[in-house]
Amino acid sequence: MATIHEIPAETRKDEGKGASRRLRTAGKVPAILYGSSETPASIQLEHNTVWLASQHEWFYSAILDLKLEGKTQKVLLRDLQRHPFKAQLLHLDFQRVDENRAIRIRVPLHFLNQEKSPAGKMAGVLISHAMNDVEIACLPKDLPENITVDLSELKLGDIVHLSDVKLPSGVEIPALRLGKEHDAAVVTAQEIKQEVEAAPVVEGEAAAAGATGAAPAAGATGAAPATGAAAPAAAKKDEKK
Repeated sequence: MATIHEIPAETRKDEGKGASRRLRTAGKVPAILYGSSETPASIQLEHNTVWLASQHEWFYSAILDLKLEGKTQKVLLRDLQRHPFKAQLLHLDFQRVDENRAIRIRVPLHFLNQEKSPAGKMAGVLISHAMNDVEIACLPKDLPENITVDLSELKLGDIVHLSDVKLPSGVEIPALRLGKEHDAAVVTAQEIKQEVEAAPVVEGEAAAAGATGAAPAAGATGAAPATGAAAPAAAKKDEKK
């Protein structure tokens, strides 16, 4: 049985930026309710109540029971605006849900048994989650709050694609209708390749190498000064003659 998530709301009469600022100052959050061929309605919610709800995963992917003027309406959160640096919600968009029409929504992925898998037990293996949520399509009654991905059989070199994810009854992934090129990777298990560092040069070895390189070879251009140094001796020998 699906969990019921109730969100209390009130009708909002004043509209505009000034009215929204006054609501926020009074601890309220302005919102809009639309969809299901009905007229959009301006509503307001208690900030603390909706703030606490926004800390839960289900707030973004589950069907919510919006309590408005004594009536309950099934809705989905479609947009949420936050203050850039304060812990404050600025505006919310809710869409009415038609029980007889399929909906498309992103739901979180929950990864199970990763540590128990062959890849998870190996050293030097990097298990990457390429996705943390996925877009699904289903009737409202079949909407799951999350989809589990069992990794108990994951081995080194394995790639889990979207088509490998087991879906609840009545749920599908629309991207898979578009062809194999849209069957994206969800999880990969790859070996961690370590770079081999070059051996450090010992200071003594570097000095010895420098000394060897500085010694000129016999007959090389660098030996020319030695020939010039013997010239004075040859001159003295000529003087004695």
